[in-house]
Amino acid sequence: MKNIWFTGDTHFGHKNILAYANRPFSSVEEMDEAIIINWNSRVEPQDNVYHLGDVGLCHPDRLRVVLERLNGRIYLIRGNHEKSAEACNERFEWIRDYYELKVDDGEAHRGKQLVVLFHYPMREWKASHYGAYHLYGHSHGNLQDDSALLSFDIGVDCHHFRPVSYDEVKAVMKCKKWKHPPPRDF
Repeated sequence: MKNIWFTGDTHFGHKNILAYANRPFSSVEEMDEAIIINWNSRVEPQDNVYHLGDVGLCHPDRLRVVLERLNGRIYLIRGNHEKSAEACNERFEWIRDYYELKVDDGEAHRGKQLVVLFHYPMREWKASHYGAYHLYGHSHGNLQDDSALLSFDIGVDCHHFRPVSYDEVKAVMKCKKWKHPPPRDF
């Protein structure tokens, strides 16, 4: 069975991210290796991984070597640093700016959970008033979570430098204080 994973802001090969995001690594090589190991400890080769942007800031040849070591079928939602990733487009199933993923989920309305994927956090998104999830990156854990919104930062800085499963996302969303709006009388 294919599992579904989400991640973002890996910033492979990006030296400045160590200080910017206060990452606990002594070098870029140590960071990259830790993220690769963490990724592959969770993701199987047949799994689907939705990467929500900022894959790496390094030469495409270096990034290509990293990407080939990662398990899973990777789908890329563009971030604001994708020049190298786009040069390695053969490693991605597709590259898009935005995506509406429909996950088979028996607990969701009509058996499908809508998950809106975008690099940047939004306050409103398609069907946000009807229980759709929104996953994002970009903020490196610096944006305070809003417990009233079904949105969630899936960047590696928030999750021990590893991808997050759909089940983990769902568990977080169940703890939110979001309430379905009352029916409208028109």
